[in-house]
Amino acid sequence: MTFQNPTDEQIFSYLRTAKRIAVVGLSNKEERTSYKIAQLLQDEGYEIIPVNPVLAGQEILGEKVYPDLMAVPGKIDIVDVFRRSEFLPEVAEEFLQTDATVFWAQLGLESEEAAELLKNADRHDIIMNRCIKIELAKMSS
Repeated sequence: MTFQNPTDEQIFSYLRTAKRIAVVGLSNKEERTSYKIAQLLQDEGYEIIPVNPVLAGQEILGEKVYPDLMAVPGKIDIVDVFRRSEFLPEVAEEFLQTDATVFWAQLGLESEEAAELLKNADRHDIIMNRCIKIELAKMSS
């Protein structure tokens, strides 16, 4: 089975209804893509939740960093993943231990194994190999 992303309209619906976005693998280095995207998400009005075990307890973009998804208090609407593709199944396992709605792997990231894990757990709101910044731009054009 080959993974397929939802339609653009479904992706836009996720973005319109989301309020809190956990950014897994968020770097504290301003030149990194994850930092720039998280900053853009804040500028767009989303609450970002940094998730990075190495930086847990610190702050990035004024928000407390959590060691993993399970440590994040409250509801997560989108889990935006900035970890290499080989780590996506591990992040999917964490995702399944939360009530997060959408699993989103950034541009260039894809894992059939992660998709299977999520679908087998009846979690079908999965986006892979798509940039949230590009999707936001498409949505507003």
